[in-house]
Amino acid sequence: MKLPRDLSGADLVKALARVGYRVTRQTGSHIRLTADSPSQHHVTVPAHDSLKVGTLAGILSDVAAHLKIRRRAIPGTNTSTGRRAVSNQESRWH
Repeated sequence: MKLPRDLSGADLVKALARVGYRVTRQTGSHIRLTADSPSQHHVTVPAHDSLKVGTLAGILSDVAAHLKIRRRAIPGTNTSTGRRAVSNQESRWH
């Protein structure tokens, strides 16, 4: 699964809000989010223009494990490759 290279901290905060996280505080360039269901869970998101891939992967994995879902199921993170599949017929002609 390919992660987006241009997702900002603010975009990630918005995406996590869709799955039940809310901003509880911000200290400097880090935003602390909390989810209360199914149990209380905290995650810290850097408020940078674009998140590093490893940072994004770690945050998404942590949230997905807490929610017991796959990373790609988190709305707004667009973790698909964005490419469409090419059929054998199309690949023969191109």
